[in-house]
Amino acid sequence: MKLKTLMMGAVTASAVLVAGSALAADTIKIGSVLSITGPASFLGDPEDKTLKMYVEKINAEGGVNGKQLELVVYDDAGDANNAKTFATRLVEEDKVVAIVGGSTTGTTMAMIPVFEDAELPFISLAGAVVIIDPVKKWVFKTPHTDKMACQKIFEDMKAKGISKIGMISGTGGFGKSMQAQCKGVAPDYGIEVLADETYGPKDSDMTPQLTNIKGTAGLQAVLNPGFGQGPAIVTRNYKQLGIELPLYQSHGVASKSFIDLAADAAEGVRLPAAALLVADKLDDADPQKAVVTGYKAMYEEKSGQAVSTFGGHAFDGLFILTDAMKRAGSEEPAAVRDEIEKTTGFMGTAGVVNMSATDHLGLDLTAFRMLEIKGGDWMLAK
Repeated sequence: MKLKTLMMGAVTASAVLVAGSALAADTIKIGSVLSITGPASFLGDPEDKTLKMYVEKINAEGGVNGKQLELVVYDDAGDANNAKTFATRLVEEDKVVAIVGGSTTGTTMAMIPVFEDAELPFISLAGAVVIIDPVKKWVFKTPHTDKMACQKIFEDMKAKGISKIGMISGTGGFGKSMQAQCKGVAPDYGIEVLADETYGPKDSDMTPQLTNIKGTAGLQAVLNPGFGQGPAIVTRNYKQLGIELPLYQSHGVASKSFIDLAADAAEGVRLPAAALLVADKLDDADPQKAVVTGYKAMYEEKSGQAVSTFGGHAFDGLFILTDAMKRAGSEEPAAVRDEIEKTTGFMGTAGVVNMSATDHLGLDLTAFRMLEIKGGDWMLAK
């Protein structure tokens, strides 16, 4: 196996031969552009580690269709322009046959035209529904969408008799998209948004916005669409202001780093997330338990880090791709694309995937679990 990683600003590549020498004809070259460094590194770093460890595992077990996988990874450092440049390089210079990557919505959207024009299957690891709605022929994704997160949160609120909320959203690609999606579906659940505040990706204090929310009469809960450090700052400021209303976050904070950054202020925060975060707490009869516990054990052993849902997105993307190649009996892009679209009954870390010509995600709301942070850990919400 060859693993080639190019960091932003670097022009040299490191190649590691793991499974013996292989001629180009005996390899399948796949690409990835991830935010391994920079503000979205909490997404890209576990994705990068996951892809590399499982490509190595797949190759050790015989590869795909008798060929070794060669993975080419670029680090866009969270910058959409970098991502587009690297996407072009994957197509024109590296000659990859498929791509699993795109840590953020912004970088993903920048790369989509490149891969669509080249007619190469692209499985994104980013959250916003706009990635696959409307459906784009060559584009798929593995994480639950921001719209689904809104729906899952509002289901929970409705069950608790909550109907009037405040929102404080990040202005980045994901936060802005989820803000719009939540406002769009809120009426379906009898939810009224009485306060609507935003913050920028570099803001370090959201006290003014939260003070406005605190002063809004009639609120029963607050929802924070966003990812990165912003939601952790919101959570800390929320506690500092003594706001006692339930606080909901998005699946964009589904990693241990959020709990570490928010510290004791995270206590009681509720959010929708994949079962991966509560793998060990699932009932033994849960059909997803074997997959998530297996991935969790391997990731934590190999990386020395706590598992996050973001690495799980990469796991799902890689195996959806390689399973499609096996069914196609080929790495020819059009044949692989068609088989990805036919994916049914695939049990991943995000849930059961059933794709179709009109659904390039293939997950429903049952794939989400409502979690609550208690004692510095993830718990299934009650």
